[in-house]
Amino acid sequence: MQYRVEGIVIRSMDYGEGGKIVTLLTQTHGKAGIIIRGAKKAKSRHGSLSQLFTHGEYIYFRNSGLGTLTHGEIIESHHVLRERLELAAYASYAAELTDRTTHEDEAGGYMFEQLKACLSALAEGKDVQITVQLYEMKILEAAGYAPEVEACVSCGNVVGPMALSGRAGGVLCSRCRSKDPGALELGDGALKLLRLFRRMDLRRLGSIQVKDETKAQLKQGMRLLIDAQIGIPLKSRTFLDQMDKYSF
Repeated sequence: MQYRVEGIVIRSMDYGEGGKIVTLLTQTHGKAGIIIRGAKKAKSRHGSLSQLFTHGEYIYFRNSGLGTLTHGEIIESHHVLRERLELAAYASYAAELTDRTTHEDEAGGYMFEQLKACLSALAEGKDVQITVQLYEMKILEAAGYAPEVEACVSCGNVVGPMALSGRAGGVLCSRCRSKDPGALELGDGALKLLRLFRRMDLRRLGSIQVKDETKAQLKQGMRLLIDAQIGIPLKSRTFLDQMDKYSF
């Protein structure tokens, strides 16, 4: 059966002597795995379609298992995301997180649009940490683990300082804070941004200025939620942590 899909490459690996197997997040068919024969050859017509972060139209045949590409056209190469180390690191994390949390043949229109917006925001020079943290929130929502950040998950209190609990899946007020000793105390700025993340579509992200202290809290908070609710080890996140450790 022939398929025509719009997709973004979220994983690419060598196949045989000259080919590639790519995993696409598609607009209409969830994840799709396809073989691109001859992709590694210098004069390949389809080599660029196998590169990570490429957004394109893919036409392939598939009876069962992997499909085989017959034709494709690039819509956006996102070459800048592969050329700059920091952008490559953050985009790789977004791609791997998508790959590990999305099922085969699962309808993916919403997450396709969110990933496309995430990669575009990174390429346009928007704040890399805020962009990826907002995308992490969309991943949690799509997986059914959206955190409760408007009111205490334990008693419903909406006033006073709040702490974020990965275990409870949301915020705890000062009265309920003791229920999770590992909860992260949130400043007003971080709490407001978490609430904004829950309401915001990534396609609406504009330029935003966030204090370093607030960004650090957001990073810790999203890490708590991702680890508690999804808990998948990611190579790209390990690299991000190493890069942050040695950046000056």
